[in-house]
This record gives sequence, C-alpha cells and structure tokens, in this order.
Amino acid sequence: MDNLRHFFGLKKDPFPQNIPVRDLYPLPSLAPLEKRVFFAIEQKAISVITGDVGAGKSTSLRYVMSKCHSSEYHQIPIVGGAYSLMELYRQILLSFGVHFRSYQISVIIKQIRELLLEIVSRKMVPLLVIDEAHLLKQNVFTQLHTLIQFEYDSQPVMPVILCGQDLLLDHLMANSARPLASRVLGRSHLEALRKEVMIEYLGHHLKLAGSTKNIFSEDSIFAIHQSSGGLLRKANFLAKTAMMAAAMEESYMVTPEHVRIASTEIL
Repeated sequence: MDNLRHFFGLKKDPFPQNIPVRDLYPLPSLAPLEKRVFFAIEQKAISVITGDVGAGKSTSLRYVMSKCHSSEYHQIPIVGGAYSLMELYRQILLSFGVHFRSYQISVIIKQIRELLLEIVSRKMVPLLVIDEAHLLKQNVFTQLHTLIQFEYDSQPVMPVILCGQDLLLDHLMANSARPLASRVLGRSHLEALRKEVMIEYLGHHLKLAGSTKNIFSEDSIFAIHQSSGGLLRKANFLAKTAMMAAAMEESYMVTPEHVRIASTEIL
C-alpha cells in the first residue's frame, strides 16, 4: 500500500475498511434507514436491516449506531453466529461483563431482565443490536420475544435491531417466529449502487485519500460497477486492486483492462 500511495500521490490508503463514520459517503439509503430504525427504537419495537453480501449492511449499522448517544442509549452489540438461545443469552450477559455459570435458562433470563431494568432506572434505553442475525438458529427467533416482554407485554423496554442477509427474513417469516415478527416496525433493504452513485462513491474515497486528479477512466468505473454488481465491498476491492495493476504497469490512469485483471484476483 505504501507503493500504491506513493505512485498515485495519495496521503492515505484508498478504500479502507476502518473508515471513520464522519468520512462515510452519504449513500442514498442511509437517511431513510436512519429514520426507520429510530422510529422503531422510539416505539421500543424491532427494526430489520437486510441486504446482499457486501451491500454495506454492517457499515450502515455502524453509521446509525453512531447516532445513538451514550448518555441516552446502552447498546448491547452482538455479532450473530450459529448460537442457540442459551448461547445468545450468554453473549448478552458477556456484553455486560457478566460470566454466568447457571445452565437454567429461566435464571439467565432473570439476570438479563434485572440488568435491563437497572438501565431503564437510569433513564436510558437498552438497545440490543445483532449483526449477522441470519446466522442465528431458528429457535432464537421462536423465543427471543420472551426476553423483551415486561408487565404482560404492556411495558416495552428494549428495542432490537436485527441486521443480516435475506435469510433473516426467511427466519422471521417462519410460523414459529410470528410472535417476534409481529413486533417488527420498519424494514430496510440495502440495494446495489446505481452507476451514477458509484461514480460519486469512488470519487469521494479518492478525495479522502488525498487524490487531486482523476485516476479512474469513465470506462473503468463502468467496468467496476458491472463487475461488482453495485455492491460496495466488491467495488472497493476491485478499485484498489485495479489501482495496483495500473501502478505495476506505471499507468497513472486505471483502465477497464486493469479492472479485468483485478477481477481475476478476487472471488
């Protein structure tokens, strides 16, 4: 990457994975997603975010969570896996720094409820955020609603954000998950970028990296858009690898051929 920066006269790595929230390109989907999520949060309901692999789900989630001020919200972030309900509850307790030895799910639920009510007593909102939620086992979707029920379901306490691939909707549409799905208020689906947006997106990242000139030809941007299907992660990898291919040929302009070469380097 040092050679790449030097060759193109950049100050930073282009298309980084750990880009600060303040530097994120304002995707057209972000504003409506933020409104839907916060509406669900205000109603203590469940918000669902879906999208294809590499569509920018986790990045969009990070953006929305950055809007939840720590003085108002206590975030409980979980990265999904092939967890059973018991394993998920243990992950929630671990997020509080609690190591619980009991194998009785009723005892664990009681402990989590006490922690949630303690948060509420401080005039804060406990917010459960599960990324990669499509990986969770079906029995999680069958029973998760029992954790967020208080006072015979008359006192909603903890809003939930579920983020994952389209399989997440299949889990929620199962008949056994109807009690949980009935609490969903706001669904956001991240679409692939249009070509016009891709042009602005690539330009935005090059500017952040310190570029003062055009590096991608119009045809190369079209090739990146076509090859990536408009998906952000693949577009990032294609752009960065195509720049490396151009640098190796000592070309200051990325061409469609460089994008073709890049497409053979990634899956």
